[in-house]
Amino acid sequence: MPKVGLFIPCYVDQLYPQVGLATLRVLRRLGVDVDFPEEQTCCGQPMANSGCAEYTRPLAERFLKIFGKYDHVVAPSGSCVSMVRNHYAQWLEGRPDFDHLRTTTFELCEYLVDIARVVKVDGDFPCKVGLHMSCHGLRELRLGRSSELMVKPFNKVRLLLGQLRGIELVELTRTDECCGFGGTFAVNEEAVSCLMGRDRIADHEKAGAEIIAGFDTSCLMHLDGLIRREKKPLRVMHVAEIMERARLS
Repeated sequence: MPKVGLFIPCYVDQLYPQVGLATLRVLRRLGVDVDFPEEQTCCGQPMANSGCAEYTRPLAERFLKIFGKYDHVVAPSGSCVSMVRNHYAQWLEGRPDFDHLRTTTFELCEYLVDIARVVKVDGDFPCKVGLHMSCHGLRELRLGRSSELMVKPFNKVRLLLGQLRGIELVELTRTDECCGFGGTFAVNEEAVSCLMGRDRIADHEKAGAEIIAGFDTSCLMHLDGLIRREKKPLRVMHVAEIMERARLS
């Protein structure tokens, strides 16, 4: 049986540990042999986004040393997985072990659909849910079709959640628009970031969503902060938390 290394990103570890636990339980229910290496640290994405490449290299090398031994690496974060797959090459290109890591690191929904080959999701979730398709997962991992692509529609997150009994996946006006978080962008361009976030929340409200679901806790954190400050009757949930309630096969 393949050995899976569970990578838990910083936001999950520090602020949303329940998402990490939900991810672990989902994988274990599928019979996946999961290991959580406790020596793992940040993937280095915040440093790379800020132009601090010299501080990113040792983190990339550490990540490779820790996770390169696993058959697969799974994380509940599209942006962190994209960092490994699409941006580590500038520090690790040419190393044979990196070729393995780059091709075997997956976001949770991607792993469930493409590797674990989950075909049945059995569970109850009687709520109106709006899907927030974060930018990295959508445009760099291709978890769904972005509007600029002239291809047949697909959405791996919707494929999984849409099977739950009672769930209503509401239709948004702008299905693939950025929430405005963007990591350090939210710090450097706070006003723009907040306006973008409010636009996304308004789209979900208009569609009648009760819950905003997504696969990146950073984006959900941004939206949740705006929701709570404005006392809106909405909740945010990571897809792992919703999938935890289901039986997969």
